[in-house]
Amino acid sequence: MGEFRRSTAVPHLEVRRSCRHDTCYRPHFHDTFSIGLIDRGSSVFTGSPAGTIRLQPGDVVVIPAGHVHACNPDDGPWRYRMAHMGQEWAVSLVSGGAADRLLSGIGVLRRDELHRRTAAAMQTVVADAEPARIEAEFAAALTELAAAAPEHLVPSGTDSALRTRLRPVMDRLRGDETNPPLDELARSVGMTRYGLVRAMRRATGLTPLAWRQNARIVRARYLLRAGLPIADTAQELGFTDQSHFHRVFRAHVAVSPGAYRG
Repeated sequence: MGEFRRSTAVPHLEVRRSCRHDTCYRPHFHDTFSIGLIDRGSSVFTGSPAGTIRLQPGDVVVIPAGHVHACNPDDGPWRYRMAHMGQEWAVSLVSGGAADRLLSGIGVLRRDELHRRTAAAMQTVVADAEPARIEAEFAAALTELAAAAPEHLVPSGTDSALRTRLRPVMDRLRGDETNPPLDELARSVGMTRYGLVRAMRRATGLTPLAWRQNARIVRARYLLRAGLPIADTAQELGFTDQSHFHRVFRAHVAVSPGAYRG
């Protein structure tokens, strides 16, 4: 179950409120800067090389764009909120070098005042407040988050040189209507197919196919927010049928395309 609210004043700003009882998310990434609030119940965060991180009510999770992660309920109901926003906009609200701390990796912060401050910022989106108030509340929240020491920090570990080498592969995976042959992709960057799979995992945290599916869902969210019908969105992204699109979308977003589109 999930409810999405979007600001009419700040188009890239979206807030989700949700309650889950079951495992719902596969490992995924966002193209946005995201903040999660744990409101009730316990959950398990995966995406850290050191293993899982158990989350508890009051935790704030800061997730820069492109960082692979998953978070699912541990036992019983789990209530949480998420805010997704343009990363450049988020960074612009934080002065000095503090923004670097927000982008250094996925941070788990465990202070009640940070939860309250971030919740107040999210409420401006739910209330569809004026742009100045939205910006002021998020600037205050992001500044406090940047200044706080996280309980856990999952560094990015991004290999920028490897990502640059893999750029032609990622462009094909994102743009082709059908799955490009793995051998062909590997040859295009001078690798074996097994070397390509390992390299993609090291550079992105996902296999080529999983990365392609995630990139398609990132695009699907944009198209659905823009008002494109579900059938047209599925066709635009090369899904063979709507049922396949629904299954992949649910695995990444934990709601149906119709519920997300609103």
